[in-house]
Amino acid sequence: MPGILPRPRRRILRARRRPDVTFERTSVRLWKRLEREERLAAASAFWAEPAREVFGTAVDKIAKARHMWPQTVLKMSEGDRAGALASILDPGEPLAASLLVSLHLAERRPLLGAFLDALGLAHEDGVLGEEAENDPPVTLDAARRGLEAVRAAHPPRQVSVYLNTLWLQDADRWGVLAELELPVE
Repeated sequence: MPGILPRPRRRILRARRRPDVTFERTSVRLWKRLEREERLAAASAFWAEPAREVFGTAVDKIAKARHMWPQTVLKMSEGDRAGALASILDPGEPLAASLLVSLHLAERRPLLGAFLDALGLAHEDGVLGEEAENDPPVTLDAARRGLEAVRAAHPPRQVSVYLNTLWLQDADRWGVLAELELPVE
């Protein structure tokens, strides 16, 4: 037919990614990939020391999911709130990131410390200090040393989730982690 132009073909752009890398691109996607027990541990750790920045979001998410008033959520026991929060598969990016950090700071500190020790980074019980902000990005060789140090002593799933969490927090500093061959879960 005259006047009708053919549709231009669209190229599908795919991120270049090695097949052995299993990093999730968002905290929410990583949260969804966690087992129920891991989500419950993260939510319990979160409610033990809730981050002020996302406390209200957590309460609102539970209230919406359970069809209740936020005041009722605040009256729930810590265990009930943890169970309710763990059951929410899409808590939003800031809350999911906070939950992942809570999981590692409560349950997995030995993993954090072993990895940072192998990298030669100064830390206090698995947490980098403010002086680490000026450190250059981690090199691939250092990341490999860190991975080897934790691979034998910790479950592969925990190692993968930790490295993915680090990468999500600061891709500039931890970008080389995406180039590692992660342990099979």
